[in-house]
Amino acid sequence: MKRLYTLLLLLGALSSSLWAETKWDHLSMRNEIRIGWGDQLFESLVWHNPTYTVTTMPATWTNTTKENYRHHQHLWLEYQYRFSHWFSLGAMMDMSEVGWDNVTRNGTGTILHTGDPQYFYNLVFMPTLRFTWVFHPNVNLYSGFGFGMDINGGTETNEKEHHTDIGLAANLTVLGISANYRRWFCAVDFGGMTAFRDKNHVYLAASRIFNFSIGARF
Repeated sequence: MKRLYTLLLLLGALSSSLWAETKWDHLSMRNEIRIGWGDQLFESLVWHNPTYTVTTMPATWTNTTKENYRHHQHLWLEYQYRFSHWFSLGAMMDMSEVGWDNVTRNGTGTILHTGDPQYFYNLVFMPTLRFTWVFHPNVNLYSGFGFGMDINGGTETNEKEHHTDIGLAANLTVLGISANYRRWFCAVDFGGMTAFRDKNHVYLAASRIFNFSIGARF
């Protein structure tokens, strides 16, 4: 038990030392801008190529399916302003897209026609909050949250024959880790982004689980 208490005291002393050493350094560069890339795991699981092609029907039989999916991942840009050592506020724009082809085959599986490229996109705008809970000259640990608007559009139309829908969007950063070199840094975030118009129109769900970004503070 003594060893546990000793370890806790040492960790507390180290945290206090790091806070004292770096809190003013963080406030000397209050502005931060970064550009990032995020995965489309959700999209790749929901929208993917058919696992089976019909080959046992007559040649006069035809069927059109969505094939050749292209997942263009998330690209995003974020600005943050640090109000204190542990709290910053900013805004983020995120863009993602999925493309595919409408392929018509006959009953033996032969491709008869491939239509024009199809796609949908999600364009997200939101204010963001960040809470930095470990400061160090070279490494920061943080969490964050964002809530805003999603614009969903593309080649398809909804039930009202509109190409564009607008809904709510939220983004959660469970854990972020940034490695700093003076004013430059790179970061890895783990979390998820969700966007929806109503309960029947989900456009993103646990998308952007993994993010990588680079940026600068000034």
